[in-house]
Amino acid sequence: MNPEGTMNTTIVRAACPHDCPDTCALLVTVKDGVATQVHGDPDHPTTAGALCTKVARYTERTYHPDRLLHPMKRIGKKGEGKFVRISWDEALDTIAARLKAIAVRDPRAILPYSYAGTMGLVQGESMAARFFHRLGASLLDRTICASAGGAGYKYTIGARIGTDIEQFQNARLILIWGGNPIASNLHLWMRVQEAKRRGAKLIAIDPYRSLTADKCHQHIALMPGTDAALALGMMHVLIREDLIDYDYIARHTLGFEALKERVQEWPPERVAQVCGITTQEIEQLAREYGATARRGEGAVIRLNYGLQRVHGGGMAVRNIACLPALVGAWRHAAGGVQLSVSDSFPKNSQALQRPDLMPAGRAPRTINMSTIGNDLLREASPEFGPKIEALVVYNANPLAVAPESPKVAQGFAREDLFTVVLEHFQTDTADFADILLPATTQLEHVDVHAAYGHHYMMANNAAIAPLGEARPNTEIFRLLAARMGFDEPCFAESDDAIAAQAFDSRNVRAIHFDWDALKQKGWQKLNMPEAPFADGGFPTPSGKCEFYSERMKADGFDPLPSYIPPHESVASSPELGKPYPLAMISPPARNFLNSTFVNVKSLRDTEGEPHLDIHPADAAVRGIHDGDRVRIHNERGSFVMKARVTDKARPGLVVGLSIWWKKLASDGKNANEVTSQRLTDMGRGPTFYDVLVQVEKA
Repeated sequence: MNPEGTMNTTIVRAACPHDCPDTCALLVTVKDGVATQVHGDPDHPTTAGALCTKVARYTERTYHPDRLLHPMKRIGKKGEGKFVRISWDEALDTIAARLKAIAVRDPRAILPYSYAGTMGLVQGESMAARFFHRLGASLLDRTICASAGGAGYKYTIGARIGTDIEQFQNARLILIWGGNPIASNLHLWMRVQEAKRRGAKLIAIDPYRSLTADKCHQHIALMPGTDAALALGMMHVLIREDLIDYDYIARHTLGFEALKERVQEWPPERVAQVCGITTQEIEQLAREYGATARRGEGAVIRLNYGLQRVHGGGMAVRNIACLPALVGAWRHAAGGVQLSVSDSFPKNSQALQRPDLMPAGRAPRTINMSTIGNDLLREASPEFGPKIEALVVYNANPLAVAPESPKVAQGFAREDLFTVVLEHFQTDTADFADILLPATTQLEHVDVHAAYGHHYMMANNAAIAPLGEARPNTEIFRLLAARMGFDEPCFAESDDAIAAQAFDSRNVRAIHFDWDALKQKGWQKLNMPEAPFADGGFPTPSGKCEFYSERMKADGFDPLPSYIPPHESVASSPELGKPYPLAMISPPARNFLNSTFVNVKSLRDTEGEPHLDIHPADAAVRGIHDGDRVRIHNERGSFVMKARVTDKARPGLVVGLSIWWKKLASDGKNANEVTSQRLTDMGRGPTFYDVLVQVEKA
């Protein structure tokens, strides 16, 4: 307190670190060194003072009684979660000794495993990447979220650039395709609602009647994995009924005549059969989309990641990305498509991650994070390389989130695998650690952020001192680098020095980037055009939207939009469909963000318990009633949930909102017991929503 006996209160500018397109600007209230509240910055144009229920309770997470505050080592069996406190010196010395011994034989036997526990460019993949590059460890192919859709989009558009979120309220037709922004893109939804108040029509395309779909004017409930076919059907109708923009096509696209011939194979009748919807829905959707664009009004698609988590997910995104160019929707600032805008940011990845530190003369090995279950169980071979002997996990919880969880757990349980986990809490993954290190939360360290749903560079200032003995990721890897004998100057750089290199200020888009100024203001918008492709200029090899892609042909793909059926569906796998006749998807629960926030009691209490939505017709033939406990199973595994009998799930589909920590579920399992390690058509992504199961009373 100050001399008058009142509290010393400050407001600190910060940014939300989580895997969400909104990347909110935060104002943290700090009283005598304690963060008491987290608010949205009312001056930041996209945050507009509003936060989701999760991040609004960020202090509850930071000061959670179960926070990891000291280094620990395992004393029980792997997976039991029994640890004893040790010093930082003992922890770091133990890790360095084990990694040195393995590196002498082959450093590729060491694998980092990380993803988006923080999206920060400093605490995410800067010092850690430098450390593992210098070590010569295996590389990690970070595919688990959006690699399939990103690949399909880039083949078509050239880069992950799209419609500015700040234009959505000006649209007249909004297709929300494969997403639930009420739960996972709140600030876009606020603008969509404003568009609705101004007279826009909202159409949700989603197998499940989500919270968002429930509030749209129309919901088209296609079967999982069939979105590519729907886009082909739309293109068929648009061309057949002359609802296309010939001038835009002629000047700014490549391959229209070949596309025209291809989509003749996809009349609405065929598409309706594949998607499990009506021909009328397909034709009406195409007509409304084409007519809105023709009137020069905003016809925009918010294309999200749900639809790309199937076998043909990359092609599905590619097909949908063709639509705006076909009808000239890009001409309007409130037209086009947004999957991600992350490539708008000129990130200086070379400076942040320093791939030049990798040892010369030995080809690196890359492990796909989506197949970690299989790869941890593989022996050494000429094809695979050395067996994985050490795993360092940070910003991730693979025991909860990686597919085919039984194999992931089997791999982590290996007694000969040395595992280090950097964490805030004792997650499912932390229970398998040999050494467990306490990491700082966003309120306790410095970071700089890009976004994938808006165009603002964001600064995060440390609001409070680290709790207990927690340390930032950067500091942990600095200390490990010193113990490994890495003496390159980059390992001595401060977090501020790293943040100052985050964006290339020579690039016209980030010409205003100055780290010191950004820290003061909190955010700075990129210098981007209002309508990115109104006059073409696509960042493809041809400079055009590529309906026909020579790059795809060279990479072994069909160069034209096509349909790739799911690995697992009753239509594509009829024999598998006999014992397992129900498709299953496991989209995010509203009160969780992937596996983050699951242990915050107030949020978990709001979510209730793990539940499975099943259509009344599918429930009736199985004798399942609302509230029954049911077992969901296939040849890979099983788990138990509480049934909710509801028509939110279309016939033939069950929906298990996720992702629960396994240790917080009644049977110690979650939806990834039944998901597959099969990969997508492109981008080597996971197929979380390409799953057949059977459901029965537990």
